[in-house]
Amino acid sequence: MTKKMKVTRFSVSLPPTLVEEMDKARRSMGYESRSKAIHDALRSFITEFEWMREETGEITGAILVLHYLDKPGLLNEITSIQHKFKNVISSTMHIHLEENKCLEIIAVRGSAREVKRLTQELMAKKGVKQVKVASLAP
Repeated sequence: MTKKMKVTRFSVSLPPTLVEEMDKARRSMGYESRSKAIHDALRSFITEFEWMREETGEITGAILVLHYLDKPGLLNEITSIQHKFKNVISSTMHIHLEENKCLEIIAVRGSAREVKRLTQELMAKKGVKQVKVASLAP
């Protein structure tokens, strides 16, 4: 006899376009239910950012920053943040995706604490749509 997992139901409000995109993605990935797709997405989100709790050690990786150009001064703010954290930034790349959308790829190596602070400062900026961190053990 298999043990049934307890679940908690909760409500989430999302823009219709995001729901449509999620449904399209989950169907193409073979998910039959929204619940399972969202469960896996939440698990991935939690796992991806667990490293942010870690304050010790060295990490190597990349920070991806998707941002819009319609926020005046945002590019200068991002550049200013990068200069502030030059001790952990090895290299940066700026990619023009669309007329008003860009991607910054920031290669990092150094203190996990400093990379975490850099990531948090970038995430907090209005006009930054998404930030992803990929880290590897050096």
